[in-house]
Amino acid sequence: MRFPKLLAVLGLLLSLVPGVWAAQRDDHAKRAVATSGRGAAAGDLKMSMRKLWTDHTVWTRDYIVAAVDGTPDATAAANRLMKNQEDIGNAIAAYYGQAAGQQLTSLLKQHISIAVDLIKAAKAGDKAAQKQADDRWQANGVEIATFLSKANPNWPKATLVDMMKTHLSTTTAEVVARLTHDWDADVRAYDAVYDHILMMSDALSDGIVKQFPDKFRAS
Repeated sequence: MRFPKLLAVLGLLLSLVPGVWAAQRDDHAKRAVATSGRGAAAGDLKMSMRKLWTDHTVWTRDYIVAAVDGTPDATAAANRLMKNQEDIGNAIAAYYGQAAGQQLTSLLKQHISIAVDLIKAAKAGDKAAQKQADDRWQANGVEIATFLSKANPNWPKATLVDMMKTHLSTTTAEVVARLTHDWDADVRAYDAVYDHILMMSDALSDGIVKQFPDKFRAS
């Protein structure tokens, strides 16, 4: 009798796991928004933003793996990735307004949609389509950098363009390594993607703190 009861308990615990993960994800998004209040710690903003941008790279990788392998979870990963762009937009909206947050979300969703097209073309070996998608991807990266630089003087356009180009190049290296089954290169590529996104996230957080010093206290 003990074994069936143990299985029932384990089943109950496992059924709770997705809800816990979702709650933690939403909590980080809400914390990034909540730090806009007076007296919020700069460190809290930095950690919450890091979580949002980490989600960006994690779900991008999950999509890359699924799309390259042709597994059915690719759609679910893409949908979750789109939700992450909304989370990032909401975090920015807390400081720059709802319209700005929605505009950033739109630009970031274009960033993801173009990446999907690029991966599809690369997998099919369609060089022309891949080049076309990459050109659109690069242009979108400049659009994102331009938008952010206009919102905050502590985010120079040239610096942000360089950051976006690095993000695109490291992500491209990840896709190429996956397509060519170079697993060691695949691991190195994701390490590069993740290290860079943390630096980029911190730069964005630092810019917000500098622009709105009265809203933050030392952490």
